[in-house]
Amino acid sequence: MYAGDYAVRISFNDGTAQTVDIGPFLFERPHPQYDKYRDPELFRQFSVEMGNVIWGENWDLIFPIEQLYRGRID
Repeated sequence: MYAGDYAVRISFNDGTAQTVDIGPFLFERPHPQYDKYRDPELFRQFSVEMGNVIWGENWDLIFPIEQLYRGRID
């Protein structure tokens, strides 16, 4: 679920829920493949596929589930 700015709220099967701020990753680690997701409209268009939070038709941007579960992107 979109949680504002560059954050997503994720709930896991064990009842754990985390709000993860992806903004620092997007702005501190430029990359041609996912820089476009700095656009708030595009950022909000993520989906969940096979248990993964992903952006783009070809999974342009995806984060390890372990990091999402901890609530921070390394």
